[in-house]
Amino acid sequence: MTRCRGGSTALHAMAQETLDTYIRQFLTYLDIERGVSPHTMKAYEQDLKEFSEYCRAASPLDIEMIDIRGFVAEKIMAGKSKTTVARKLATLRSFFRYLYREGYVKANQAKLVPTPKTPKHLPNFLSVDDAFTLVQTPEGIGLLPARDRAVLELFYASGLRVSEVAGLNTDDLNLREGLVKARGKGKKERIVPVGSKALDALKSYLVERMLFRKKKADSGSGPALFLNRSGGRLTDRQIRRIVVKHARAMGISGQIGPHTLRHTFATHLLLGGADLRTIQELLGHSSLSTTQKYTHLDVGHLIDVYDKAHPLANDTDK
Repeated sequence: MTRCRGGSTALHAMAQETLDTYIRQFLTYLDIERGVSPHTMKAYEQDLKEFSEYCRAASPLDIEMIDIRGFVAEKIMAGKSKTTVARKLATLRSFFRYLYREGYVKANQAKLVPTPKTPKHLPNFLSVDDAFTLVQTPEGIGLLPARDRAVLELFYASGLRVSEVAGLNTDDLNLREGLVKARGKGKKERIVPVGSKALDALKSYLVERMLFRKKKADSGSGPALFLNRSGGRLTDRQIRRIVVKHARAMGISGQIGPHTLRHTFATHLLLGGADLRTIQELLGHSSLSTTQKYTHLDVGHLIDVYDKAHPLANDTDK
């Protein structure tokens, strides 16, 4: 039996609804208003489903901090990693923050629950020499070798996420200014500078792309920048395979993928003297777009810092 602890209309109405009702409402909010990616939506939905089952779909008015702590403890006892449990708790915090902001509950009970301490792992990254070798690994002529070189050069030159590279269209490139428009998490757009080596690789690929289109008698230009052998847009998975394929070809052992190149980009900029605020801006970290204490840097400043710090920003030694 639900309890109504408040006097507002919203709280009284909530007493008549189950937790599942508001989970569905929250997921709709994430999808329509926040533009959350399908992968993230799936994780939120699974976490909230598990919590609802734990609470037996009670009204949010009945849920207290001790219930959320019990859920966290149960997951830890079940052998879930602390990183996974911390993510589930973050999901609950977002959910109850939404309920609180909408006036459905009096407090964000999940905010009071401490996050399990997670182990700190240093991100994997390549040395400068290995990064240089990797981007030069694709050999041959034609669409696919040119595409692979452009993909690898762009990853190392920009630090883009794999989903951002997959989502690029031809009109997102400004080759004259050396800029790329990326669409990141939450469909937020940002402008990222790229170095001369990446620009040369992109120009060569665009020529091969045009020839490929003509050979297929495709009169339309098509929006996708990176194409697969059938002429469709490269998927995230296909791009990961490209990175792994060429990393193995040059003898890199262990796990490597697009995110490795993103970390490599950031690490080499940092070692080159770039400040953390600039690196966060280039990577499109959400903290800069949601926290007022940070001031967004203009594109001119980003380009200046990039040119001074990135190993291949203005490399003209062919």
